[in-house]
Amino acid sequence: MTDVLMPQMGESIVEGTVTKWLKKVGDKVERDEPLLEISTDKVDSEVPAPVAGTLEEMIVQEGETVEINTVLARIGDGSRAGQGQPQEAATNGGPSQASAAPAATAAAAETVPEPSAPPAAPEPTPAAADDGDNVRSSPLVRRLAKEHGIDLRQVRGTGQGGRISKKDVEAFLEARSQATTAGATPPTESADVFPAAPQARFGDYRAEPLSIMRKKIAEHMVLTKRVSPHVSTIHQVDVTQVARLRETNKQTFFEQTGVKLTFMPFFLRAAASALKKFPVVNASLDGEQIIFHSDVNVGVAVALEDGLLVPVIRNVDRKNAAALQQELADLAERARGKQLKPEEVHQGTFSISNYGSFGSLLATPAINQPQAAILGMGAIHKAPVVIDDAIAIRSICYVTLSFDHRLLDGAVGDQFVSHLKGIIENWSEELL
Repeated sequence: MTDVLMPQMGESIVEGTVTKWLKKVGDKVERDEPLLEISTDKVDSEVPAPVAGTLEEMIVQEGETVEINTVLARIGDGSRAGQGQPQEAATNGGPSQASAAPAATAAAAETVPEPSAPPAAPEPTPAAADDGDNVRSSPLVRRLAKEHGIDLRQVRGTGQGGRISKKDVEAFLEARSQATTAGATPPTESADVFPAAPQARFGDYRAEPLSIMRKKIAEHMVLTKRVSPHVSTIHQVDVTQVARLRETNKQTFFEQTGVKLTFMPFFLRAAASALKKFPVVNASLDGEQIIFHSDVNVGVAVALEDGLLVPVIRNVDRKNAAALQQELADLAERARGKQLKPEEVHQGTFSISNYGSFGSLLATPAINQPQAAILGMGAIHKAPVVIDDAIAIRSICYVTLSFDHRLLDGAVGDQFVSHLKGIIENWSEELL
Protein backbone atom coordinates (compact mmCIF):
# COMPACT_ATOMS: atom_id res chain seq x y z
CA MET A 1 0.00 0.00 0.00
CA THR A 2 1.44 3.40 -1.01
CA ASP A 3 0.36 6.71 0.54
CA VAL A 4 -0.29 9.75 -1.66
CA LEU A 5 0.74 12.84 0.33
CA MET A 6 -0.13 16.53 0.11
CA PRO A 7 3.09 17.83 -1.50
CA GLN A 8 5.25 20.71 -0.29
CA MET A 9 4.40 23.40 -2.85
CA GLY A 10 6.99 25.95 -1.73
CA GLU A 11 9.05 26.99 1.23
CA SER A 12 6.29 29.15 2.72
CA ILE A 13 3.32 26.87 1.94
CA VAL A 14 1.96 24.89 4.90
CA GLU A 15 -1.36 23.66 3.50
CA GLY A 16 -3.26 22.88 0.33
CA THR A 17 -6.86 22.33 -0.75
CA VAL A 18 -8.11 19.34 -2.75
CA THR A 19 -10.11 20.93 -5.56
CA LYS A 20 -10.87 17.96 -7.79
CA TRP A 21 -10.34 14.20 -7.84
CA LEU A 22 -9.48 12.97 -11.34
CA LYS A 23 -9.89 9.30 -10.36
CA LYS A 24 -12.35 7.38 -8.20
CA VAL A 25 -11.92 4.45 -5.83
CA GLY A 26 -11.32 1.28 -7.80
CA ASP A 27 -9.75 3.01 -10.81
CA LYS A 28 -6.48 1.75 -12.20
CA VAL A 29 -3.71 4.36 -12.26
CA GLU A 30 -0.31 4.49 -13.89
CA ARG A 31 2.80 5.92 -12.27
CA ASP A 32 2.93 9.73 -12.76
CA GLU A 33 -0.67 9.79 -14.06
CA PRO A 34 -2.58 12.85 -12.69
CA LEU A 35 -4.57 11.71 -9.67
CA LEU A 36 -6.10 14.90 -8.29
CA GLU A 37 -5.90 18.68 -8.45
CA ILE A 38 -4.88 20.84 -5.50
CA SER A 39 -4.79 24.57 -4.85
CA THR A 40 -2.57 26.69 -2.60
CA ASP A 41 -2.23 30.43 -2.20
CA LYS A 42 0.55 30.35 -4.81
CA VAL A 43 -0.33 27.82 -7.46
CA ASP A 44 -2.85 25.27 -8.71
CA SER A 45 -1.29 21.94 -9.60
CA GLU A 46 -1.95 18.28 -10.32
CA VAL A 47 -0.70 15.55 -7.98
CA PRO A 48 0.56 12.52 -9.90
CA ALA A 49 0.30 8.93 -8.73
CA PRO A 50 3.61 7.91 -7.09
CA VAL A 51 3.18 4.29 -8.23
CA ALA A 52 1.05 2.23 -10.57
CA GLY A 53 -1.85 0.30 -9.06
CA THR A 54 -5.45 0.75 -7.96
CA LEU A 55 -6.83 3.73 -6.05
CA GLU A 56 -8.09 2.00 -2.91
CA GLU A 57 -8.88 4.91 -0.58
CA MET A 58 -9.70 8.61 -1.03
CA ILE A 59 -9.07 10.01 2.43
CA VAL A 60 -9.39 13.75 1.84
CA GLN A 61 -12.48 14.93 0.00
CA GLU A 62 -12.90 17.74 -2.52
CA GLY A 63 -12.96 21.14 -0.83
CA GLU A 64 -10.96 20.04 2.23
CA THR A 65 -7.83 21.95 3.22
CA VAL A 66 -5.06 19.97 4.91
CA GLU A 67 -1.45 20.42 5.94
CA ILE A 68 1.49 19.33 3.81
CA ASN A 69 2.46 15.64 4.14
CA THR A 70 -1.14 14.73 4.99
CA VAL A 71 -2.18 11.39 3.45
CA LEU A 72 -4.63 12.18 0.65
CA ALA A 73 -5.19 8.68 -0.70
CA ARG A 74 -3.75 5.18 -0.85
CA ILE A 75 -2.81 3.10 -3.87
CA GLY A 76 -2.61 -0.68 -3.70
CA ASP A 77 -3.25 -3.78 -5.75
CA GLY A 78 -7.05 -3.39 -5.69
CA SER A 79 -7.79 -6.01 -3.05
CA ARG A 80 -9.08 -3.43 -0.55
CA ALA A 81 -10.61 -0.85 -2.90
CA GLY A 82 -13.59 0.87 -1.34
CA GLN A 83 -13.09 -0.66 2.12
CA GLY A 84 -11.59 2.49 3.65
CA GLN A 85 -13.83 5.25 4.95
CA PRO A 86 -13.00 8.96 4.63
CA GLN A 87 -10.88 9.98 7.58
CA GLU A 88 -8.54 12.69 8.74
CA ALA A 89 -4.92 11.70 8.14
CA ALA A 90 -2.23 12.66 10.61
CA THR A 91 0.88 14.45 9.39
CA ASN A 92 4.58 14.12 10.01
CA GLY A 93 4.47 10.36 9.59
CA GLY A 94 1.98 9.78 12.40
CA PRO A 95 -0.97 7.36 12.25
CA SER A 96 -4.27 8.36 10.67
CA GLN A 97 -7.10 9.36 12.98
CA ALA A 98 -10.78 9.08 12.18
CA SER A 99 -12.38 12.48 12.73
CA ALA A 100 -15.85 13.87 12.93
CA ALA A 101 -16.82 17.39 13.90
CA PRO A 102 -18.80 17.41 17.14
CA ALA A 103 -22.56 17.81 16.88
CA ALA A 104 -22.35 21.22 18.50
CA THR A 105 -19.99 22.37 15.75
CA ALA A 106 -22.28 21.17 12.97
CA ALA A 107 -25.25 22.87 14.61
CA ALA A 108 -23.30 26.08 15.04
CA ALA A 109 -22.56 26.17 11.32
CA GLU A 110 -26.23 25.92 10.38
CA THR A 111 -28.15 27.73 13.12
CA VAL A 112 -28.61 31.49 13.30
CA PRO A 113 -28.31 32.53 16.97
CA GLU A 114 -31.06 34.40 18.75
CA PRO A 115 -30.01 37.97 19.63
CA SER A 116 -30.81 37.35 23.27
CA ALA A 117 -28.59 34.28 23.51
CA PRO A 118 -25.38 34.55 21.47
CA PRO A 119 -23.50 31.24 21.22
CA ALA A 120 -20.39 30.79 23.25
CA ALA A 121 -17.11 29.62 21.80
CA PRO A 122 -16.48 25.89 22.24
CA GLU A 123 -15.31 25.06 25.72
CA PRO A 124 -11.72 23.87 26.10
CA THR A 125 -10.97 20.31 27.01
CA PRO A 126 -8.25 19.63 29.60
CA ALA A 127 -6.62 17.13 27.26
CA ALA A 128 -5.87 19.92 24.78
CA ALA A 129 -3.03 21.19 26.94
CA ASP A 130 0.28 19.49 27.49
CA ASP A 131 2.77 20.78 30.05
CA GLY A 132 0.78 23.84 30.97
CA ASP A 133 0.65 26.33 28.13
CA ASN A 134 2.03 23.95 25.49
CA VAL A 135 -1.16 23.23 23.59
CA ARG A 136 -1.10 20.14 21.43
CA SER A 137 -1.46 21.41 17.87
CA SER A 138 0.36 21.70 14.55
CA PRO A 139 2.34 24.71 13.22
CA LEU A 140 -0.57 25.42 10.86
CA VAL A 141 -3.05 25.56 13.74
CA ARG A 142 -0.78 27.84 15.76
CA ARG A 143 -0.38 30.14 12.77
CA LEU A 144 -4.14 30.34 12.26
CA ALA A 145 -4.63 31.06 15.96
CA LYS A 146 -2.09 33.88 15.81
CA GLU A 147 -3.67 35.38 12.70
CA HIS A 148 -7.11 35.46 14.30
CA GLY A 149 -6.05 36.36 17.86
CA ILE A 150 -7.18 33.05 19.37
CA ASP A 151 -5.96 31.66 22.69
CA LEU A 152 -5.68 27.95 21.86
CA ARG A 153 -6.34 27.07 25.50
CA GLN A 154 -9.92 28.17 24.82
CA VAL A 155 -10.35 25.83 21.84
CA ARG A 156 -11.85 22.37 22.18
CA GLY A 157 -9.56 19.72 20.72
CA THR A 158 -11.28 16.77 19.03
CA GLY A 159 -8.16 14.91 17.93
CA GLN A 160 -6.39 12.07 19.70
CA GLY A 161 -5.60 13.08 23.27
CA GLY A 162 -7.36 16.40 22.76
CA ARG A 163 -5.09 17.54 19.92
CA ILE A 164 -6.43 20.70 18.24
CA SER A 165 -6.95 20.45 14.49
CA LYS A 166 -7.60 23.06 11.83
CA LYS A 167 -11.29 22.07 11.90
CA ASP A 168 -11.41 22.80 15.64
CA VAL A 169 -10.05 26.31 15.07
CA GLU A 170 -12.54 26.88 12.24
CA ALA A 171 -15.37 25.74 14.51
CA PHE A 172 -14.19 28.17 17.19
CA LEU A 173 -14.08 30.99 14.62
CA GLU A 174 -17.58 30.09 13.41
CA ALA A 175 -18.94 30.28 16.94
CA ARG A 176 -17.13 33.53 17.55
CA SER A 177 -18.44 34.93 14.29
CA GLN A 178 -22.00 34.10 15.32
CA ALA A 179 -21.41 35.74 18.66
CA THR A 180 -20.19 38.79 16.75
CA THR A 181 -23.52 38.89 14.90
CA ALA A 182 -25.19 39.24 18.28
CA GLY A 183 -22.81 42.00 19.28
CA ALA A 184 -20.68 40.03 21.73
CA THR A 185 -17.19 40.24 20.16
CA PRO A 186 -15.32 42.34 17.57
CA PRO A 187 -15.12 41.10 13.94
CA THR A 188 -12.41 38.66 12.91
CA GLU A 189 -9.76 39.27 10.27
CA SER A 190 -11.62 36.88 7.95
CA ALA A 191 -14.68 39.12 8.19
CA ASP A 192 -12.57 42.01 6.88
CA VAL A 193 -11.91 40.06 3.69
CA PHE A 194 -15.43 38.68 3.19
CA PRO A 195 -17.85 40.92 5.10
CA ALA A 196 -21.50 39.90 5.10
CA ALA A 197 -23.60 41.86 2.62
CA PRO A 198 -27.26 40.83 3.12
CA GLN A 199 -28.33 43.96 1.23
CA ALA A 200 -26.91 42.33 -1.93
CA ARG A 201 -29.62 39.65 -1.90
CA PHE A 202 -32.71 40.98 -3.60
CA GLY A 203 -34.91 40.22 -6.58
CA ASP A 204 -34.21 37.15 -8.67
CA TYR A 205 -30.68 35.92 -7.97
CA ARG A 206 -28.53 32.84 -7.48
CA ALA A 207 -25.64 32.34 -5.05
CA GLU A 208 -22.56 30.19 -5.44
CA PRO A 209 -19.41 29.87 -3.30
CA LEU A 210 -16.13 31.46 -4.28
CA SER A 211 -13.56 29.12 -5.79
CA ILE A 212 -10.44 28.35 -3.78
CA MET A 213 -8.36 30.44 -6.17
CA ARG A 214 -10.76 33.38 -5.95
CA LYS A 215 -10.61 33.27 -2.14
CA LYS A 216 -6.82 33.26 -2.18
CA ILE A 217 -6.72 36.19 -4.61
CA ALA A 218 -9.18 38.13 -2.46
CA GLU A 219 -7.14 37.53 0.69
CA HIS A 220 -3.91 38.56 -1.07
CA MET A 221 -5.44 41.73 -2.50
CA VAL A 222 -6.86 42.83 0.85
CA LEU A 223 -3.48 42.10 2.44
CA THR A 224 -1.50 44.13 -0.08
CA LYS A 225 -3.84 47.12 0.18
CA ARG A 226 -3.72 46.93 3.97
CA VAL A 227 0.07 46.62 4.15
CA SER A 228 1.35 48.90 1.37
CA PRO A 229 0.37 52.52 0.73
CA HIS A 230 0.00 52.34 -3.05
CA VAL A 231 1.12 55.18 -5.31
CA SER A 232 1.06 55.01 -9.11
CA THR A 233 2.89 56.96 -11.80
CA ILE A 234 1.89 56.75 -15.49
CA HIS A 235 4.15 57.44 -18.49
CA GLN A 236 3.47 57.44 -22.21
CA VAL A 237 5.94 55.23 -24.07
CA ASP A 238 6.51 55.34 -27.83
CA VAL A 239 6.95 51.71 -28.88
CA THR A 240 7.11 52.36 -32.63
CA GLN A 241 10.68 51.13 -33.03
CA VAL A 242 9.99 47.90 -31.15
CA ALA A 243 6.70 47.45 -33.06
CA ARG A 244 8.55 47.67 -36.38
CA LEU A 245 11.20 45.20 -35.21
CA ARG A 246 8.51 42.79 -34.05
CA GLU A 247 6.56 43.08 -37.29
CA THR A 248 9.69 42.38 -39.35
CA ASN A 249 10.71 39.33 -37.33
CA LYS A 250 7.52 37.74 -36.01
CA GLN A 251 7.00 35.27 -38.87
CA THR A 252 10.62 34.09 -38.86
CA PHE A 253 10.57 33.89 -35.06
CA PHE A 254 7.47 31.70 -35.13
CA GLU A 255 8.96 29.40 -37.79
CA GLN A 256 12.15 28.96 -35.78
CA THR A 257 10.63 28.60 -32.29
CA GLY A 258 6.95 27.73 -32.72
CA VAL A 259 6.15 30.65 -30.41
CA LYS A 260 4.41 33.93 -31.22
CA LEU A 261 6.48 37.07 -30.65
CA THR A 262 4.81 39.58 -28.32
CA PHE A 263 5.84 42.90 -26.81
CA MET A 264 6.39 41.43 -23.34
CA PRO A 265 10.02 40.23 -23.77
CA PHE A 266 11.06 43.75 -24.77
CA PHE A 267 9.49 45.19 -21.62
CA LEU A 268 11.05 42.41 -19.54
CA ARG A 269 14.50 43.33 -20.83
CA ALA A 270 13.89 47.04 -20.26
CA ALA A 271 12.53 46.39 -16.75
CA ALA A 272 15.57 44.26 -15.88
CA SER A 273 17.89 47.09 -16.86
CA ALA A 274 15.89 49.59 -14.78
CA LEU A 275 15.85 47.21 -11.79
CA LYS A 276 19.64 46.93 -11.91
CA LYS A 277 20.00 50.72 -12.08
CA PHE A 278 17.46 51.32 -9.28
CA PRO A 279 17.91 48.31 -6.96
CA VAL A 280 15.51 49.67 -4.34
CA VAL A 281 12.66 48.91 -6.78
CA ASN A 282 13.86 45.29 -6.76
CA ALA A 283 13.86 45.18 -2.96
CA SER A 284 11.41 44.11 -0.23
CA LEU A 285 10.61 45.42 3.22
CA ASP A 286 11.03 43.00 6.14
CA GLY A 287 10.00 44.86 9.27
CA GLU A 288 12.28 47.89 9.44
CA GLN A 289 14.92 46.42 7.15
CA ILE A 290 15.25 46.73 3.37
CA ILE A 291 16.10 43.44 1.68
CA PHE A 292 18.01 44.15 -1.54
CA HIS A 293 17.72 41.21 -3.94
CA SER A 294 20.70 40.43 -6.16
CA ASP A 295 18.57 38.28 -8.48
CA VAL A 296 16.17 39.86 -10.94
CA ASN A 297 13.19 37.48 -10.90
CA VAL A 298 10.15 38.93 -12.63
CA GLY A 299 6.65 37.52 -12.19
CA VAL A 300 4.30 37.89 -15.17
CA ALA A 301 0.56 37.74 -14.46
CA VAL A 302 -1.24 35.04 -16.49
CA ALA A 303 -5.03 35.28 -16.72
CA LEU A 304 -6.99 32.06 -16.20
CA GLU A 305 -10.68 31.33 -16.58
CA ASP A 306 -11.34 31.70 -12.85
CA GLY A 307 -8.47 33.91 -11.69
CA LEU A 308 -4.79 34.46 -12.33
CA LEU A 309 -1.35 33.10 -11.52
CA VAL A 310 2.02 34.85 -11.52
CA PRO A 311 4.77 32.49 -12.72
CA VAL A 312 8.28 33.83 -12.20
CA ILE A 313 11.00 34.17 -14.84
CA ARG A 314 14.33 33.99 -13.04
CA ASN A 315 17.47 35.98 -13.87
CA VAL A 316 15.75 38.11 -16.47
CA ASP A 317 18.81 40.35 -16.69
CA ARG A 318 20.86 37.43 -18.05
CA LYS A 319 18.53 36.48 -20.93
CA ASN A 320 17.86 38.07 -24.31
CA ALA A 321 14.42 38.90 -25.66
CA ALA A 322 14.16 35.72 -27.74
CA ALA A 323 14.91 33.45 -24.77
CA LEU A 324 12.52 35.39 -22.55
CA GLN A 325 9.68 35.02 -25.08
CA GLN A 326 10.12 31.26 -25.26
CA GLU A 327 10.25 30.87 -21.49
CA LEU A 328 7.25 33.14 -21.06
CA ALA A 329 5.18 31.14 -23.55
CA ASP A 330 6.09 27.88 -21.82
CA LEU A 331 5.19 29.18 -18.34
CA ALA A 332 1.88 30.66 -19.53
CA GLU A 333 0.87 27.41 -21.26
CA ARG A 334 1.68 25.31 -18.21
CA ALA A 335 -0.02 27.80 -15.88
CA ARG A 336 -3.26 27.39 -17.82
CA GLY A 337 -2.78 23.61 -17.83
CA LYS A 338 -2.06 23.49 -14.06
CA GLN A 339 1.39 22.09 -14.73
CA LEU A 340 3.54 24.70 -12.98
CA LYS A 341 6.15 23.52 -10.52
CA PRO A 342 6.14 25.03 -7.00
CA GLU A 343 9.45 26.83 -7.51
CA GLU A 344 8.08 28.55 -10.63
CA VAL A 345 5.73 30.80 -8.63
CA HIS A 346 8.07 31.72 -5.79
CA GLN A 347 10.80 34.26 -5.06
CA GLY A 348 9.74 36.93 -7.52
CA THR A 349 11.35 40.32 -6.90
CA PHE A 350 9.16 42.39 -9.28
CA SER A 351 6.02 41.82 -11.35
CA ILE A 352 4.49 42.90 -14.65
CA SER A 353 0.78 42.87 -15.52
CA ASN A 354 -0.18 43.15 -19.19
CA TYR A 355 -3.80 44.25 -18.82
CA GLY A 356 -3.50 45.80 -22.27
CA SER A 357 -3.97 42.36 -23.82
CA PHE A 358 -7.69 42.81 -23.07
CA GLY A 359 -7.83 46.33 -24.50
CA SER A 360 -7.34 48.39 -21.34
CA LEU A 361 -5.34 51.58 -21.85
CA LEU A 362 -4.81 52.49 -18.18
CA ALA A 363 -4.92 50.67 -14.86
CA THR A 364 -3.24 50.81 -11.46
CA PRO A 365 -2.27 47.22 -10.60
CA ALA A 366 -1.92 46.07 -6.99
CA ILE A 367 1.53 45.21 -5.64
CA ASN A 368 2.34 41.51 -5.35
CA GLN A 369 3.54 41.16 -1.75
CA PRO A 370 6.26 41.19 -0.51
CA GLN A 371 7.54 43.03 -3.57
CA ALA A 372 7.95 46.81 -3.66
CA ALA A 373 6.44 47.57 -7.08
CA ILE A 374 4.57 46.26 -10.12
CA LEU A 375 4.62 47.47 -13.74
CA GLY A 376 1.42 47.64 -15.77
CA MET A 377 1.27 47.67 -19.58
CA GLY A 378 -1.71 49.18 -21.38
CA ALA A 379 -2.90 48.29 -24.87
CA ILE A 380 -0.50 49.29 -27.64
CA HIS A 381 -2.38 51.52 -30.05
CA LYS A 382 -1.80 54.03 -32.83
CA ALA A 383 -2.12 57.68 -31.80
CA PRO A 384 -1.16 61.11 -33.18
CA VAL A 385 1.80 62.65 -31.33
CA VAL A 386 3.89 65.76 -31.83
CA ILE A 387 7.49 65.16 -32.94
CA ASP A 388 9.67 68.18 -33.75
CA ASP A 389 6.57 70.39 -34.05
CA ALA A 390 4.99 67.99 -36.53
CA ILE A 391 2.15 65.52 -36.02
CA ALA A 392 3.02 61.86 -36.56
CA ILE A 393 1.19 58.58 -36.07
CA ARG A 394 3.06 56.42 -33.56
CA SER A 395 2.52 53.18 -31.62
CA ILE A 396 1.84 54.21 -28.03
CA CYS A 397 1.67 52.35 -24.72
CA TYR A 398 0.71 53.85 -21.35
CA VAL A 399 2.90 52.29 -18.67
CA THR A 400 1.99 52.37 -14.97
CA LEU A 401 4.30 51.74 -12.03
CA SER A 402 2.47 51.07 -8.75
CA PHE A 403 4.89 51.19 -5.83
CA ASP A 404 5.01 50.91 -2.05
CA HIS A 405 5.34 54.47 -0.74
CA ARG A 406 6.90 53.18 2.48
CA LEU A 407 9.98 52.23 0.48
CA LEU A 408 9.86 54.30 -2.72
CA ASP A 409 9.20 57.94 -3.40
CA GLY A 410 7.77 59.46 -6.57
CA ALA A 411 11.16 60.65 -7.80
CA VAL A 412 12.60 57.13 -7.82
CA GLY A 413 9.45 55.73 -9.41
CA ASP A 414 9.56 58.28 -12.22
CA GLN A 415 13.29 57.78 -12.79
CA PHE A 416 12.73 54.03 -13.00
CA VAL A 417 10.00 54.35 -15.64
CA SER A 418 11.98 57.00 -17.56
CA HIS A 419 14.94 54.62 -17.79
CA LEU A 420 12.66 51.81 -19.04
CA LYS A 421 11.03 54.20 -21.50
CA GLY A 422 14.41 55.23 -22.91
CA ILE A 423 15.36 51.61 -23.62
CA ILE A 424 12.06 50.82 -25.37
CA GLU A 425 12.04 53.99 -27.46
CA ASN A 426 15.71 53.54 -28.51
CA TRP A 427 15.83 49.75 -28.77
CA SER A 428 19.21 48.59 -30.03
CA GLU A 429 19.44 44.83 -29.31
CA GLU A 430 19.24 42.24 -32.08
CA LEU A 431 16.34 39.84 -31.80
CA LEU A 432 17.38 36.85 -33.95
